Amino acid sequence: MKIANDIRLLGSGPRCGLGELILPENEPGSSIMPGKVNPTQCEALTMVCAQVMGNHVAITVGGSNGHFELNVFKPMIAAALLHSLRLLGDASASFEKNCVKGIQANRERISKLLHESLIITSLNPKIGYDNAAAVAKKAHKEGCTLKEAALSSGVLTCEEFDNLVVPEKMIGPSH
Repeated sequence: MKIANDIRLLGSGPRCGLGELILPENEPGSSIMPGKVNPTQCEALTMVCAQVMGNHVAITVGGSNGHFELNVFKPMIAAALLHSLRLLGDASASFEKNCVKGIQANRERISKLLHESLIITSLNPKIGYDNAAAVAKKAHKEGCTLKEAALSSGVLTCEEFDNLVVPEKMIGPSH
């Protein structure tokens, strides 16, 4: 459920939403939004997950109704479990074939969002929290990049900013 919803949200667009992923165009498009690619495979997988969650509740209730050495719910428990296994197997295969295989990163959109980001924690050690916060607020208020705000504020040189703000170094352990 989480993976399908994350993919759906990351693929939202085309001009609004996150738009970081480009989903395969399996259908003609949206009936009310021309040009939109519907995340139908994500929607199908989340429906399957909802059904499996329902089956889980039925299995739990059935398991709680065993009395002494007898549980008359065993046939329902087995049927719900087998139903869930079949649904998850079929849905996973379809999701992989019709969605995951065709997903592409929207590198242009990701780059744009990265360079417009207001994440400036890497500046704190050099210019301090208060100055970093002021730079972020200035960039947001003026609609400019962090770099432009930092340079115009005079708290950093271009070279200092480029040495401090290296996104590739911010995505993993620092050791």
